[in-house]
Amino acid sequence: MSQPLRFALIGTGRIGQVHAASIHRSGDAVLQVACDALIAGAERTAAAFGGRATSDPLAAIRADDVDAVIIASPTPTHVDLLEACLDAGLPALCEKPIDLDLARVDAIRSRARAAKAPVVLGFNRRFDPHFAELRRRVQAGEIGRLEHLAITSRDPEPPPADYVPLSGGIFRDMAIHDLDMARSFVPDIVSVTAVGLRQFDTGIAGHDDFDAAVTTLVGSGGESIVITNSRHSAYGYDQRLEAFGPDGLLEVGNVTPTIVRSSTGASSSTGEPYRRFFLERYREAYERELAAFIATVRGETVAGSPGFEDGRAALVLADACEVSAREGRTVSVDLS
Repeated sequence: MSQPLRFALIGTGRIGQVHAASIHRSGDAVLQVACDALIAGAERTAAAFGGRATSDPLAAIRADDVDAVIIASPTPTHVDLLEACLDAGLPALCEKPIDLDLARVDAIRSRARAAKAPVVLGFNRRFDPHFAELRRRVQAGEIGRLEHLAITSRDPEPPPADYVPLSGGIFRDMAIHDLDMARSFVPDIVSVTAVGLRQFDTGIAGHDDFDAAVTTLVGSGGESIVITNSRHSAYGYDQRLEAFGPDGLLEVGNVTPTIVRSSTGASSSTGEPYRRFFLERYREAYERELAAFIATVRGETVAGSPGFEDGRAALVLADACEVSAREGRTVSVDLS
Protein backbone atom coordinates (compact mmCIF):
# COMPACT_ATOMS: atom_id res chain seq x y z
CA MET A 1 0.00 0.00 0.00
CA SER A 2 1.32 3.47 -0.88
CA GLN A 3 2.47 5.76 1.90
CA PRO A 4 0.21 8.77 2.57
CA LEU A 5 1.15 11.91 0.68
CA ARG A 6 2.75 14.57 2.87
CA PHE A 7 1.16 17.97 2.31
CA ALA A 8 2.24 21.54 2.85
CA LEU A 9 -0.80 23.76 3.29
CA ILE A 10 -0.15 27.41 2.47
CA GLY A 11 -2.84 29.58 4.04
CA THR A 12 -4.81 28.59 7.12
CA GLY A 13 -7.81 30.88 6.85
CA ARG A 14 -11.35 29.68 6.23
CA ILE A 15 -10.64 27.74 3.04
CA GLY A 16 -7.34 26.50 4.48
CA GLN A 17 -9.25 25.00 7.38
CA VAL A 18 -11.48 23.17 4.92
CA HIS A 19 -8.46 21.62 3.24
CA ALA A 20 -6.77 20.81 6.54
CA ALA A 21 -9.89 18.96 7.69
CA SER A 22 -10.08 17.05 4.39
CA ILE A 23 -6.44 15.99 4.74
CA HIS A 24 -7.10 14.93 8.33
CA ARG A 25 -10.06 12.76 7.32
CA SER A 26 -8.20 11.18 4.41
CA GLY A 27 -6.45 7.88 4.91
CA ASP A 28 -4.06 8.75 2.08
CA ALA A 29 -2.72 12.14 3.23
CA VAL A 30 -1.06 13.79 6.20
CA LEU A 31 -0.55 17.45 6.99
CA GLN A 32 3.21 17.86 7.19
CA VAL A 33 3.48 21.67 7.26
CA ALA A 34 0.91 24.35 8.00
CA CYS A 35 2.00 27.76 6.76
CA ASP A 36 0.51 31.19 7.22
CA ALA A 37 1.92 34.72 7.24
CA LEU A 38 0.19 35.00 10.62
CA ILE A 39 2.06 32.29 12.50
CA ALA A 40 -0.66 31.96 15.13
CA GLY A 41 -3.04 30.60 12.48
CA ALA A 42 -0.46 28.09 11.31
CA GLU A 43 0.20 27.00 14.89
CA ARG A 44 -3.50 26.49 15.59
CA THR A 45 -3.90 24.45 12.42
CA ALA A 46 -0.88 22.28 13.20
CA ALA A 47 -2.14 21.71 16.73
CA ALA A 48 -5.55 20.65 15.41
CA PHE A 49 -4.52 18.59 12.39
CA GLY A 50 -0.86 17.67 12.85
CA GLY A 51 2.43 18.72 11.32
CA ARG A 52 4.60 21.71 12.09
CA ALA A 53 3.91 25.41 11.71
CA THR A 54 5.81 28.04 9.75
CA SER A 55 5.27 31.54 8.38
CA ASP A 56 7.68 30.97 5.48
CA PRO A 57 5.92 29.52 2.40
CA LEU A 58 9.13 28.97 0.45
CA ALA A 59 10.58 26.93 3.30
CA ALA A 60 7.40 24.84 3.35
CA ILE A 61 7.51 24.24 -0.41
CA ARG A 62 11.22 23.42 -0.42
CA ALA A 63 11.07 21.07 2.58
CA ASP A 64 12.51 17.61 1.97
CA ASP A 65 9.54 15.90 3.63
CA VAL A 66 6.78 17.48 1.50
CA ASP A 67 5.25 15.62 -1.47
CA ALA A 68 2.54 18.08 -2.57
CA VAL A 69 1.23 21.57 -1.84
CA ILE A 70 -2.21 23.09 -1.38
CA ILE A 71 -2.28 26.85 -2.00
CA ALA A 72 -5.12 28.38 0.01
CA SER A 73 -3.54 31.78 0.66
CA PRO A 74 -4.90 35.13 -0.63
CA THR A 75 -5.24 35.39 -4.40
CA PRO A 76 -2.36 37.88 -4.96
CA THR A 77 0.08 35.23 -3.66
CA HIS A 78 -1.02 32.40 -5.95
CA VAL A 79 1.21 33.01 -8.98
CA ASP A 80 4.39 33.40 -6.93
CA LEU A 81 3.62 30.25 -4.94
CA LEU A 82 2.79 28.28 -8.08
CA GLU A 83 6.13 29.37 -9.54
CA ALA A 84 7.87 28.12 -6.40
CA CYS A 85 6.09 24.76 -6.74
CA LEU A 86 7.12 24.56 -10.39
CA ASP A 87 10.71 25.33 -9.40
CA ALA A 88 10.60 22.55 -6.80
CA GLY A 89 8.85 20.09 -9.13
CA LEU A 90 6.02 19.69 -6.63
CA PRO A 91 2.37 19.00 -7.49
CA ALA A 92 0.09 21.87 -6.48
CA LEU A 93 -3.62 22.27 -5.87
CA CYS A 94 -4.33 25.99 -6.07
CA GLU A 95 -7.53 27.69 -5.00
CA LYS A 96 -9.35 29.82 -7.53
CA PRO A 97 -8.68 32.22 -9.12
CA ILE A 98 -5.07 31.78 -10.20
CA ASP A 99 -4.83 35.59 -10.14
CA LEU A 100 -7.06 38.58 -10.83
CA ASP A 101 -4.77 39.69 -13.66
CA LEU A 102 -4.77 37.48 -16.76
CA ALA A 103 -1.35 38.81 -17.77
CA ARG A 104 0.18 37.36 -14.60
CA VAL A 105 -1.50 34.02 -15.30
CA ASP A 106 -0.21 33.98 -18.86
CA ALA A 107 3.30 34.78 -17.64
CA ILE A 108 3.56 31.28 -16.13
CA ARG A 109 1.26 29.49 -18.57
CA SER A 110 3.97 27.84 -20.65
CA ARG A 111 5.77 26.60 -17.53
CA ALA A 112 2.59 25.18 -16.05
CA ARG A 113 1.69 23.41 -19.31
CA ALA A 114 5.16 21.89 -19.62
CA ALA A 115 5.49 20.86 -15.97
CA LYS A 116 5.72 17.16 -15.17
CA ALA A 117 4.18 17.70 -11.73
CA PRO A 118 0.43 18.43 -12.03
CA VAL A 119 -1.13 21.80 -11.31
CA VAL A 120 -4.78 21.44 -10.30
CA LEU A 121 -7.32 24.21 -9.67
CA GLY A 122 -9.67 24.23 -6.71
CA PHE A 123 -12.99 24.11 -8.55
CA ASN A 124 -14.44 21.76 -5.97
CA ARG A 125 -17.98 21.81 -7.38
CA ARG A 126 -16.88 19.54 -10.21
CA PHE A 127 -16.50 16.86 -7.53
CA ASP A 128 -19.92 17.29 -5.95
CA PRO A 129 -21.48 13.83 -6.39
CA HIS A 130 -24.87 15.22 -7.46
CA PHE A 131 -23.46 17.56 -10.12
CA ALA A 132 -20.98 14.91 -11.25
CA GLU A 133 -23.77 12.37 -11.72
CA LEU A 134 -25.83 14.83 -13.74
CA ARG A 135 -22.80 15.59 -15.93
CA ARG A 136 -22.14 11.86 -16.40
CA ARG A 137 -25.69 11.28 -17.56
CA VAL A 138 -25.57 14.24 -19.95
CA GLN A 139 -22.32 12.93 -21.41
CA ALA A 140 -23.88 9.47 -21.71
CA GLY A 141 -26.55 10.97 -23.98
CA GLU A 142 -29.54 10.46 -21.69
CA ILE A 143 -31.23 13.71 -22.77
CA GLY A 144 -29.74 13.79 -26.25
CA ARG A 145 -27.49 16.63 -27.31
CA LEU A 146 -27.27 19.29 -24.58
CA GLU A 147 -29.16 22.40 -25.65
CA HIS A 148 -29.47 24.44 -22.47
CA LEU A 149 -27.82 24.50 -19.04
CA ALA A 150 -29.17 26.58 -16.15
CA ILE A 151 -26.94 27.24 -13.13
CA THR A 152 -28.29 28.92 -10.00
CA SER A 153 -25.85 30.07 -7.33
CA ARG A 154 -26.94 32.31 -4.46
CA ASP A 155 -25.04 32.87 -1.22
CA PRO A 156 -26.98 33.12 2.07
CA GLU A 157 -25.51 36.55 2.80
CA PRO A 158 -23.00 39.03 1.36
CA PRO A 159 -19.29 38.73 2.18
CA PRO A 160 -17.74 41.07 4.77
CA ALA A 161 -17.50 44.64 3.50
CA ASP A 162 -13.72 44.71 3.86
CA TYR A 163 -13.41 41.64 1.62
CA VAL A 164 -15.27 43.07 -1.37
CA PRO A 165 -12.53 45.51 -2.55
CA LEU A 166 -10.01 42.65 -2.57
CA SER A 167 -12.26 40.02 -4.15
CA GLY A 168 -11.97 41.01 -7.80
CA GLY A 169 -15.72 41.50 -8.02
CA ILE A 170 -18.69 39.16 -8.22
CA PHE A 171 -17.64 37.60 -11.54
CA ARG A 172 -14.03 36.75 -10.57
CA ASP A 173 -14.86 35.84 -6.98
CA MET A 174 -18.28 34.19 -6.95
CA ALA A 175 -19.41 33.45 -10.51
CA ILE A 176 -16.03 31.97 -11.48
CA HIS A 177 -17.13 28.66 -9.90
CA ASP A 178 -20.22 28.67 -12.10
CA LEU A 179 -18.24 29.64 -15.19
CA ASP A 180 -16.03 26.62 -14.62
CA MET A 181 -19.09 24.43 -14.06
CA ALA A 182 -20.45 25.67 -17.39
CA ARG A 183 -17.19 24.70 -19.11
CA SER A 184 -17.27 21.24 -17.58
CA PHE A 185 -20.37 20.70 -19.75
CA VAL A 186 -19.55 22.98 -22.69
CA PRO A 187 -15.77 23.46 -22.91
CA ASP A 188 -15.76 25.73 -25.96
CA ILE A 189 -17.66 28.90 -25.07
CA VAL A 190 -17.59 31.61 -27.74
CA SER A 191 -19.61 34.52 -26.34
CA VAL A 192 -20.61 36.08 -23.04
CA THR A 193 -23.46 38.46 -22.22
CA ALA A 194 -23.64 39.56 -18.58
CA VAL A 195 -25.79 41.97 -16.62
CA GLY A 196 -24.46 43.18 -13.26
CA LEU A 197 -27.10 44.34 -10.77
CA ARG A 198 -27.24 46.40 -7.59
CA GLN A 199 -30.44 45.23 -5.96
CA PHE A 200 -30.09 45.24 -2.18
CA ASP A 201 -26.58 46.05 -0.91
CA THR A 202 -26.47 49.82 -0.42
CA GLY A 203 -22.69 49.81 -0.04
CA ILE A 204 -21.80 47.75 -3.10
CA ALA A 205 -21.77 50.73 -5.50
CA GLY A 206 -19.08 52.32 -3.35
CA HIS A 207 -16.87 49.33 -4.14
CA ASP A 208 -17.78 49.51 -7.85
CA ASP A 209 -19.18 45.98 -7.69
CA PHE A 210 -22.52 44.19 -8.08
CA ASP A 211 -24.60 42.17 -5.62
CA ALA A 212 -26.32 40.05 -8.30
CA ALA A 213 -25.74 39.06 -11.90
CA VAL A 214 -27.32 37.18 -14.79
CA THR A 215 -24.95 35.77 -17.41
CA THR A 216 -25.67 34.06 -20.71
CA LEU A 217 -22.95 32.00 -22.39
CA VAL A 218 -23.10 30.47 -25.86
CA GLY A 219 -21.08 27.42 -26.86
CA SER A 220 -19.53 26.81 -30.26
CA GLY A 221 -22.23 24.23 -30.94
CA GLY A 222 -25.03 26.68 -30.18
CA GLU A 223 -25.53 25.52 -26.58
CA SER A 224 -26.90 28.15 -24.19
CA ILE A 225 -25.96 28.47 -20.53
CA VAL A 226 -27.65 30.88 -18.12
CA ILE A 227 -26.03 31.59 -14.75
CA THR A 228 -27.98 33.35 -12.00
CA ASN A 229 -25.97 34.78 -9.10
CA SER A 230 -26.97 36.67 -5.98
CA ARG A 231 -25.08 37.62 -2.84
CA HIS A 232 -28.08 36.88 -0.62
CA SER A 233 -30.72 34.19 -0.18
CA ALA A 234 -33.15 34.20 2.74
CA TYR A 235 -33.71 30.43 2.54
CA GLY A 236 -30.06 29.34 2.57
CA TYR A 237 -27.28 28.37 0.16
CA ASP A 238 -29.05 28.04 -3.20
CA GLN A 239 -27.13 25.70 -5.52
CA ARG A 240 -29.07 24.18 -8.41
CA LEU A 241 -28.35 22.79 -11.84
CA GLU A 242 -30.60 21.96 -14.79
CA ALA A 243 -29.69 20.39 -18.13
CA PHE A 244 -32.14 20.31 -21.04
CA GLY A 245 -32.01 18.44 -24.34
CA PRO A 246 -34.35 17.08 -27.01
CA ASP A 247 -34.92 13.86 -25.06
CA GLY A 248 -35.57 15.31 -21.63
CA LEU A 249 -34.43 17.23 -18.58
CA LEU A 250 -31.98 16.45 -15.77
CA GLU A 251 -31.84 18.57 -12.63
CA VAL A 252 -30.18 18.77 -9.23
CA GLY A 253 -32.05 20.63 -6.51
CA ASN A 254 -30.85 22.02 -3.21
CA VAL A 255 -29.49 19.68 -0.57
CA THR A 256 -31.17 19.34 2.84
CA PRO A 257 -30.11 17.29 5.88
CA THR A 258 -32.81 14.72 5.07
CA ILE A 259 -35.48 14.34 2.38
CA VAL A 260 -38.33 14.08 4.93
CA ARG A 261 -41.19 16.46 4.13
CA SER A 262 -44.18 17.48 6.21
CA SER A 263 -47.74 18.33 5.23
CA THR A 264 -50.10 19.63 7.91
CA GLY A 265 -53.05 21.96 8.27
CA ALA A 266 -50.59 24.86 8.47
CA SER A 267 -48.38 24.03 5.51
CA SER A 268 -47.88 21.46 2.77
CA SER A 269 -44.74 19.72 1.53
CA THR A 270 -42.50 21.52 3.99
CA GLY A 271 -38.91 20.31 4.22
CA GLU A 272 -35.88 21.12 6.31
CA PRO A 273 -33.94 24.34 5.58
CA TYR A 274 -31.26 24.31 2.90
CA ARG A 275 -27.63 24.33 3.95
CA ARG A 276 -26.49 27.79 5.02
CA PHE A 277 -22.73 27.39 4.66
CA PHE A 278 -20.62 26.32 1.69
CA LEU A 279 -18.72 23.76 3.78
CA GLU A 280 -21.93 22.01 4.82
CA ARG A 281 -23.07 21.87 1.19
CA TYR A 282 -19.74 20.90 -0.33
CA ARG A 283 -17.89 18.95 2.36
CA GLU A 284 -18.03 15.74 0.31
CA ALA A 285 -16.94 17.64 -2.80
CA TYR A 286 -13.81 18.90 -1.04
CA GLU A 287 -12.98 15.39 0.13
CA ARG A 288 -13.45 14.01 -3.39
CA GLU A 289 -11.38 16.87 -4.79
CA LEU A 290 -8.50 15.93 -2.48
CA ALA A 291 -8.82 12.24 -3.39
CA ALA A 292 -8.74 13.13 -7.10
CA PHE A 293 -5.66 15.31 -6.60
CA ILE A 294 -3.87 12.50 -4.75
CA ALA A 295 -4.75 10.09 -7.56
CA THR A 296 -3.41 12.59 -10.11
CA VAL A 297 -0.17 12.97 -8.15
CA ARG A 298 0.18 9.19 -8.16
CA GLY A 299 -0.01 9.19 -11.95
CA GLU A 300 -3.66 8.23 -12.45
CA THR A 301 -5.87 9.98 -14.98
CA VAL A 302 -8.88 11.59 -13.33
CA ALA A 303 -11.56 12.52 -15.85
CA GLY A 304 -12.82 16.07 -15.49
CA SER A 305 -10.21 17.18 -12.98
CA PRO A 306 -9.63 20.92 -13.56
CA GLY A 307 -6.08 21.96 -14.44
CA PHE A 308 -4.24 25.22 -15.01
CA GLU A 309 -5.88 25.75 -18.41
CA ASP A 310 -9.32 25.43 -16.84
CA GLY A 311 -8.37 28.05 -14.26
CA ARG A 312 -7.17 30.36 -17.00
CA ALA A 313 -10.34 29.80 -19.08
CA ALA A 314 -12.59 30.61 -16.13
CA LEU A 315 -10.69 33.87 -15.58
CA VAL A 316 -10.98 34.77 -19.29
CA LEU A 317 -14.75 34.25 -19.01
CA ALA A 318 -14.97 36.24 -15.77
CA ASP A 319 -13.09 39.12 -17.40
CA ALA A 320 -15.48 38.96 -20.35
CA CYS A 321 -18.44 39.05 -17.97
CA GLU A 322 -17.03 42.18 -16.36
CA VAL A 323 -16.62 43.92 -19.71
CA SER A 324 -20.07 42.86 -20.88
CA ALA A 325 -21.79 44.03 -17.68
CA ARG A 326 -20.06 47.40 -17.69
CA GLU A 327 -20.30 48.13 -21.41
CA GLY A 328 -23.73 46.59 -22.05
CA ARG A 329 -22.66 44.39 -24.95
CA THR A 330 -22.00 40.79 -25.90
CA VAL A 331 -18.31 39.88 -25.74
CA SER A 332 -16.76 37.27 -28.03
CA VAL A 333 -14.19 35.03 -26.35
CA ASP A 334 -11.38 32.79 -27.50
CA LEU A 335 -10.29 30.24 -24.88
CA SER A 336 -7.37 28.85 -26.87
